[in-house]
Amino acid sequence: MYPSRHRSFSGPLALVYGALIGYASLYPFEGWRWPPGAAWHDLLRLPWLPPQGSFDEISNGLGYLPLGLLLAVWASRQGLPALAAFAVAVAAPGCISFTLEAAQHLLPGRVPSARDWALNTAGAAAGAAVGVLLVAAGALRHWERWRTRWFEPDSAGAVVLLVAWPLGLLYPAPVALGMGDVFDAVARTLQAAQGGLGWPAPALAGPSSRPGTATALGPIAEGACIALGMLAPMLLALSVTRARTRRIVVVVGAVPVAAAAMALSTALNFGPQNAWAWVTPAAVPALGTAAVAGLAASLAAPRAAAALGLAALAALVALVSQAPSDPYYAASLQAWEQGQFIRFHGLSQWIGWLWPYAAMLWLTLRLARPPRRG
Repeated sequence: MYPSRHRSFSGPLALVYGALIGYASLYPFEGWRWPPGAAWHDLLRLPWLPPQGSFDEISNGLGYLPLGLLLAVWASRQGLPALAAFAVAVAAPGCISFTLEAAQHLLPGRVPSARDWALNTAGAAAGAAVGVLLVAAGALRHWERWRTRWFEPDSAGAVVLLVAWPLGLLYPAPVALGMGDVFDAVARTLQAAQGGLGWPAPALAGPSSRPGTATALGPIAEGACIALGMLAPMLLALSVTRARTRRIVVVVGAVPVAAAAMALSTALNFGPQNAWAWVTPAAVPALGTAAVAGLAASLAAPRAAAALGLAALAALVALVSQAPSDPYYAASLQAWEQGQFIRFHGLSQWIGWLWPYAAMLWLTLRLARPPRRG
């Protein structure tokens, strides 16, 4: 056991990550049917398929590595010895993977595979081994000491959100750093459900509600969206960071992290040669404005930074919801949803959609608590 003034986020993060793996494994959740002539025990038989390519092989292994690592850390924090923690961190992902592979028998668009299950379990085992070794080497104690020096108590939720933020940027957004574009997805789901019930002429807005042929956001609105998308995680970090010098480091370090995540996202969607195509004439001034505003906010108290972050997130969501779609954005979504990025689709998509709302909820709960004395 590792007593700490901070709450561990390894357990909750493992649950969330496991749920996202389930989403990615069963996406697109359409066409469920029982295989003709199959008995229930036939679903437990997974065929050993030939290799599907190096990308699939690597993604199947790496996709479960973080889950094994998180579970190993969580089990160690519960007081389990190293061997028991390793066993839990391998058995649980192995069972999850087998269940999801068996469920793919019911989806015509997915193919169950014993090879995928073996690769998933091997990836979880590698992550579990890393987690057990980190615990044995005392890395958790070093992490706790570092976290105590840098962050306020009860900062686990903010740390998880800050770690997840670059992952959410990998999912294509209508505007650079413009996370939270969930309204069209909800409208499409409700529209499909309404049409499936046979109701006349759905009145719900769908993707077409954003005029694909309309002009994009103006330079001022686009710049404001990018600046708010950069400023929001800065303010979230400032709401839990202790010393002023460390708060400056957090603000300055957020800019290259965002730039690297956006470059990787653009490279994945449009090719490495276009990695910096997201840097529009409005992007550079917006990032500079966000950096200056973040440095100014580093002088404010943590609760004031939390209040400013809440306002910035609300404004960001409002602006992103007004951004029109375009053919390039639609093409990038199709590449993620139907191409080789399908295994990461669930993780990046849900983080990109829900991150601002989760951050607003966390900041609201933090502001609702009475101020800490001393």
